Amino acid sequence: MHREPKLERFNENVLSKYQIYNSLFLTLPFDDIKKTGSLLPLFQEVCEEGFKQKKNPSEIVEAFFDKYLDDPSENEMNELLFRFIQYIERQVVLFDAIEDAAFPIVNNMDGIGTLRNMKEESESQNQTEGIREFLKRFKVRPTLTAHPTQFYPGAVLGIITDLDKAIQENDLLKIKQLLSQLGKTPFFKKEKPTPYDEAVSLIWYFENVFYQSVSKIYNYIQQNLFDGESVGNEIIELGFWPGGDRDGNPFVTTNITLQVAKRLKSTILFCYYQDARKLKRRLTFEGVRETIEEIEKELYEGAVSESGDIKLSLEDLKSKLQSVREVIIDKHQSLFLDDVDDLLNKVNLFGYHLATLDIRQDSGVHEEVLSEIIEVCEKRGDNLIPKNYKELSNEEQIEILTNVKGNLSADEFNQEGGMGQATISSIHAMKEIQQKNGEKGANRYIISHSEVPQSILEPFAFLRLCGWDKPTVDIIPLFETVPDLKASPDVMKTLYSNPVYREHLERRGNKQTIMLGFSDGTKDGGYLMANWSIYKAKQELTEISREYDIKVTFFDGRGGPPARGGGKTHQFYASLGSAIENEEIQLTVQGQTISSNFGTKDSCQYNLEQLISAGVSNEIFNHGKNNLSEEDRATMVDLAESSYDTYMNFKSHPRFIPYLEKMSTLKYYAKTNIGSRPSKRNNNELNLDNLRAIPFVGSWSQLKQNVPGFFGVGTALKQYEEKGEFDKVKQLYNNSIFFKTLLENSMMSLTKSFFELTSYMKDDEEFGEFWQLIHDEYERSKEMLLKVTGYKELMENEPAMRASIQARERIVLPLLTIQQHALRMVQKLQKGEDGARLDEFEKMVTRSLYGNINASRNSA
Repeated sequence: MHREPKLERFNENVLSKYQIYNSLFLTLPFDDIKKTGSLLPLFQEVCEEGFKQKKNPSEIVEAFFDKYLDDPSENEMNELLFRFIQYIERQVVLFDAIEDAAFPIVNNMDGIGTLRNMKEESESQNQTEGIREFLKRFKVRPTLTAHPTQFYPGAVLGIITDLDKAIQENDLLKIKQLLSQLGKTPFFKKEKPTPYDEAVSLIWYFENVFYQSVSKIYNYIQQNLFDGESVGNEIIELGFWPGGDRDGNPFVTTNITLQVAKRLKSTILFCYYQDARKLKRRLTFEGVRETIEEIEKELYEGAVSESGDIKLSLEDLKSKLQSVREVIIDKHQSLFLDDVDDLLNKVNLFGYHLATLDIRQDSGVHEEVLSEIIEVCEKRGDNLIPKNYKELSNEEQIEILTNVKGNLSADEFNQEGGMGQATISSIHAMKEIQQKNGEKGANRYIISHSEVPQSILEPFAFLRLCGWDKPTVDIIPLFETVPDLKASPDVMKTLYSNPVYREHLERRGNKQTIMLGFSDGTKDGGYLMANWSIYKAKQELTEISREYDIKVTFFDGRGGPPARGGGKTHQFYASLGSAIENEEIQLTVQGQTISSNFGTKDSCQYNLEQLISAGVSNEIFNHGKNNLSEEDRATMVDLAESSYDTYMNFKSHPRFIPYLEKMSTLKYYAKTNIGSRPSKRNNNELNLDNLRAIPFVGSWSQLKQNVPGFFGVGTALKQYEEKGEFDKVKQLYNNSIFFKTLLENSMMSLTKSFFELTSYMKDDEEFGEFWQLIHDEYERSKEMLLKVTGYKELMENEPAMRASIQARERIVLPLLTIQQHALRMVQKLQKGEDGARLDEFEKMVTRSLYGNINASRNSA
């Protein structure tokens, strides 16, 4: 059967439909938005033509009003600009829904990277048995986080889901109704969400998408690779951060953590209840009907229970379903056996926890907690941790941390709401969650900014000080910055050599999870160096872990824009080579990546299959093929160091922070109410150390200067051209999927840049030179990337993805024009005393953030 090229499928099923439905949307008769729909396309044309003529955003806005409105007042102009913003936000939603609906058509659901393709390839290469053995121990763990790189209220998510279905069914009347609903539904909240609100929003994806998609994948593997027999391994596990991620978020309390764990449990019980109810309609015969009725009743009572308790234990639930299964096979010709197996598999996959609620805190906070514990010990007179602890040598401190035990309670801390009380109570909460939801409910403690062995051993000591002598918790260091990544092998060697910690690892199956990079790596060291430092650290940590017979698992913060390490995730994992342990793929998924990669059952299934296939490819099909040669490694090291030097010089430029503060939307992120966490780690003066990565990266994105995704890349490549050694770069590109993936992700950042938007800044007295510096590196990076890839245009190898980006960028161009116009007015009014006008334009900047954030959903 002939299949059209992916770009043609995208154009026919996404772009064409968007033009049709957008025309319908723009003509809807909203009472309070008269003429807006007819004027917005005209404003779009004025923006596109204006930037071609090198006009600045304010000139473009003024030209539009001069041409199409009869001498409007400033108030009338601003009202229309606000209505444009509202319309554009909804256009982005419409595009999202259409793209979601077309996902299984645009993407080949049986193509490369899918389970069916993997099965066929394994059969053709006689590797089926090898894949079966690998899948018995391989796992994928997507961990959803509340980091606000995209924001849709729950009501809007529901509209997107319904629009998706209506578009697939070509139900024009329903589409028109939903577009009308969309036009009248608010897009933002007046107050920030609580961490619990964020958790509820993301649990929606577990309940409505992951629950079905994960089990469908597992069922396929069981039936087609294991001939219906038990796999003996979940293969896919889910992680969750909202409600447990305390790092820099004072609003995450112990009570919130317990509430979120309860919500996760009640959600999975309700999902089981719904499936049991469907089974009851089918299993109406003797020997099973009564059992299914009992199960349904117990699950419902547990799901609605105020306490979160359920009388039916998880083991009893499995046992009863297993007995039903056996009766159906023995007495009823296996009638509806697939339905029973589906529920049984779900129970084995999700237990009573649904997803593991990770606890995360910063190592600097743990130092404060330790000081508070010393005070408590002194008051008690038990000297568990001596008063002079901080004056002791590293060896003496480690000796104390690994051997200390106690029975601390949160009530013993003087400071109500202080970090000591909060940390100790969170550990007791982990115990409680494990008792109610099972061990997997909360069995991971992540330490941000791990720098030395004490960073990891402090929370280990806290666990044991809470009466948890043999804690059923994995201690997970997070090495973020370039220096931390370099130090990580020595840190882990110290831990592996410690007999007490080693005994703990033996109880945990001789497994150590290590989180690398996450968000601050790129902010700290630039794009190439951050990614290379992670790659190199993984190799060194794999080597040292194997030396100590420890199975290391790497947990990547790879969910956001390419500037933060995202991009073609499956290609990245297929490229790691045998020198990096890869029996588990763990990654954070946040913001636009949740909705774009896992927002529908089709996209969720497809992208989870891609991750499984990536692990299999790296282990089975590409084993040993992706290891860098000495020459290629030397080239990579040199490029990373050159890029790092360039980025560090740029970051130390005296205009760097002032540029972000005065010329970008940085300070407005805190006003958007899209996330519960503050945009800075503390309230001190703004600097890169306390600035969160999301507002940092997001501010560059709003400027359409995606600096973190390319700065330093062009200069590093250019040096090889100038030395006449560019063939070495081409050789590295051709030999290393890892390097190729890095450059392709960087090309995505460049594709989403649009310097015409801010070209007016080059004439600015204070920042003109700095803007030019960024623009020159953009041009240099674009030139060099095209040269090394041999492409005529960026993302030439991904025409459909490029078309999607271009369509989204065109939708938000009027919004960005309004935003830049408002920023210019703010800068002008800040010099005067007209506070009311200043407030109006600052509000315009803040409101314009949403649409652009949401439109960037394919950043990863």
